[in-house]
Amino acid sequence: MLAPILLFTYKRVDSLKQTIGALQRNNLVTESDLFVFSDGAKNKSDIDLVDQVRTYLRSISGFKSITIKEAPSNLGLANSIIAGVNEVISEYGKVIVLEDDLLTSANFLTFMNQALETFQNDPRIYSISGYTAPIKVPADYPFDNYFTRRASSWGWATWKDRWTNIDWEVSDYRDFSHNLKARYEFNKMGSDMSHMLSKYMNGKIDSWAIRWCYYQFKMNTLSVYPTLSKVSNIGSGQLATNTNEKYNRFTSSTLDTTNTYKFIFNQDVKLDKRFIKQFVKIYSLKTRIYYKIKNILGSGKSPDIRAGV
Repeated sequence: MLAPILLFTYKRVDSLKQTIGALQRNNLVTESDLFVFSDGAKNKSDIDLVDQVRTYLRSISGFKSITIKEAPSNLGLANSIIAGVNEVISEYGKVIVLEDDLLTSANFLTFMNQALETFQNDPRIYSISGYTAPIKVPADYPFDNYFTRRASSWGWATWKDRWTNIDWEVSDYRDFSHNLKARYEFNKMGSDMSHMLSKYMNGKIDSWAIRWCYYQFKMNTLSVYPTLSKVSNIGSGQLATNTNEKYNRFTSSTLDTTNTYKFIFNQDVKLDKRFIKQFVKIYSLKTRIYYKIKNILGSGKSPDIRAGV
């Protein structure tokens, strides 16, 4: 059985149409169940935008089944994702998750489902990512995936047994915040990790993804990434919920156009320094400062770095 697709949306009907359109071009779309979670309006000015989204949702087709969940009030992205995934994963055992600002390649669903099947019985694997930042793949590397210790929130998948025990309250944060060694280890997959978690715990951001990443760190598990990105983010702009910057170090990935539908997975689950060196550089303090300055000089808004991507 294929994993159901969960799509979370709020008020951006134009980007939502692009997200749906890309999914409809996937070769497994007619065999896939779609669950759409439409969040309620946060204020009066958003009511019409949310209504436009919901009107459009009632017109879509092409999936095996379509279930639309309309929240009567605003839950916020974090609460919406946690509750939505909890609901569906408890029945299906696995999920593929997207937000309304993501474009997918035609082989996205194929990659995600094949990866879910390949690693379903391997507790060392925490999640599957459909996105990767641009990386150089060694000429002698025969596989379509690599591993990291940082999950991605831009088109991802996981299983019930990896999801249901997550400590969303981060109950051990006090001990972690005073443990320099633990913070150092957490930051090995990006210098922003501890900072993001601190901002969440202090009420400055509302991020589900940084808590997800922290639990992965505690469990000492890895995430599967594609060597060619199956996801591209189109979420910058005035209506973006979490990203509204002109220059973004993550958005330069080119979607996979190889028409590959049978993937070869590396099942030797360990970190490859050739990939990790490139991966960590993207999340380094130097790179973050560079893009922040570029946004300031370019009159682009430079918000908090999104966790998990």
